[in-house]
Amino acid sequence: MENKSHALLAGAFVLLVTALLAGLAVWLTRDTTEHHLYALSTGEPISGLQVQAAVRYRGVPVGKVEFIGFDPKTRGNVLVRLAIEEGAPITTATFATIASQGVTGLGFVQLDDDDAQADRATPLTPNDSDPPRIPLRPGFLDKLKDQSELILDQMERASTRLNTLLGDDNQKALVGAVQQMGQAAGNINKLALRLDSTVTQRLDPALAGFNRTTSDVSKAASDISAVAGRLGEQDGAIDRLATASDALARSAQNFSAVTLPRVNRATDEVTRGARQVNRAANALGDNPRSLLFGSRPPAPGPGEPGFTAPPAAP
Repeated sequence: MENKSHALLAGAFVLLVTALLAGLAVWLTRDTTEHHLYALSTGEPISGLQVQAAVRYRGVPVGKVEFIGFDPKTRGNVLVRLAIEEGAPITTATFATIASQGVTGLGFVQLDDDDAQADRATPLTPNDSDPPRIPLRPGFLDKLKDQSELILDQMERASTRLNTLLGDDNQKALVGAVQQMGQAAGNINKLALRLDSTVTQRLDPALAGFNRTTSDVSKAASDISAVAGRLGEQDGAIDRLATASDALARSAQNFSAVTLPRVNRATDEVTRGARQVNRAANALGDNPRSLLFGSRPPAPGPGEPGFTAPPAAP
């Protein structure tokens, strides 16, 4: 009897401790934050998203997924109800996407604002009886799935073109082009060797001759410079030439000032004498007798004695 009483006491103690621990856990994990309900409706699959999944606004936790089911308002759509903390900046510009976290692949709801509508956005009024709906946009995986068919089609086209490019005929043409390029490279190498030989055999001697010519010209220029220096020395050839030029200029000046006027006067006198001789010769030719009897007196003019008027013209 005593053993049974001890067993009952031990069982009651265990139940009491268990109840206390459960109460403590509930008290420690209780959430006193007030939440408001919002809803998402989509016709796309939401694989990976589960109840109690996190809801984040630009990466900051603001709530959890409370319910996942079918939308009674839109046939075929999935309804997701969100419990979001009061004070979260949910506006008419807010939209949601389904994202995956880490390597686990577990889905969560990511909230963000549309920058194009942020200026005219207003706070979204909560209503737990009829939760307001937040638009759900395709996430990265959804966009990738939508584009997968197009990507696969483009990859198939690229594969077909690659197979065509690597066909037998094109391979032969490619091999022929490579061979021609090799031959061209060999010809270029031969041309380079010939050019090197030409430079060595012809251009180098020509450059040597040019250098010798340049040296000779430089020596000649040095000799000319030396001669010019000797010519320009004091009492040198240039000074003597300048002295002779001055003497010649003085002689010409004396000739112009003294001798030339005398020559001009003598020339005038010779000219007058020649004129007189010419007149005497003309007079002697007209009347040779004048040499013996002298010259005739001149004929009387009008009004002088012995003047006879000439007969009138018929």
